Amino acid sequence: MFSLYKKEVQSYFLSPFAYVVSALFLLVFSLSFVRGISTMNSNVMKFSFPNIFYNNFFYFIFMIPLLTMRTFAEERKSHTETLWLSAPITIPQVVLAKFLAVATVYLIMLLLSLFFPLVVFWHGSVVGSSLLCGYIGFFLWGLVCIAVGMLMSALTDSPIIAAVLGEAAMVLVLFLDNFTSTQFVQSVKPLHAILSWFSTENRFAVFSQGLFSIADLVFFLALSAVVLIWTIIVIEKRRWSRG
Repeated sequence: MFSLYKKEVQSYFLSPFAYVVSALFLLVFSLSFVRGISTMNSNVMKFSFPNIFYNNFFYFIFMIPLLTMRTFAEERKSHTETLWLSAPITIPQVVLAKFLAVATVYLIMLLLSLFFPLVVFWHGSVVGSSLLCGYIGFFLWGLVCIAVGMLMSALTDSPIIAAVLGEAAMVLVLFLDNFTSTQFVQSVKPLHAILSWFSTENRFAVFSQGLFSIADLVFFLALSAVVLIWTIIVIEKRRWSRG
């Protein structure tokens, strides 16, 4: 499995693909950073970095499907998936290797953005707990989006369609989060309790306050695992249908 993971990571960085997505990620982050600084009324650079993640997650999720759209769709389109379908490696290992490869690229993108907290630390102050938990929460949130994007990629043989389906799925997740906060849902207590429990936005909000929640950590990891299991089922079903 490690060899496949290594191959997948190298495939991103041996092409300009990962660099373009990382550049877009840093561009959005830097614009949000500059906007946050420019609207301050004090000379002291003191604000919440998790707010940058929280307020711009809508833009960030459009980049994740760009990373996941080729995980399965590209190989299915080029008929190269038969290489690992017939290889001495299980489908769960293939899915996990690809998931970890995309997660590694995503983690590197986040590490590159640490330049901005360093700038703030040099010129002002940084709330360490809020910064660390914000990054952890955003990374976990991203893992769920990566798993969803890979599932969409497993459903089609077109990377473009996989990207569109991934975007639609993630917009739906955000819509459900926003729908949970509406007055109608809040007036129906049982419905609000259920939707709030599944709300990824509310889970991230806990981390953004500088609080590390084991329950929310388990939620993000469990949700990612469930979506990955669906991906395994989709691929296994296609594998057995081929005979």
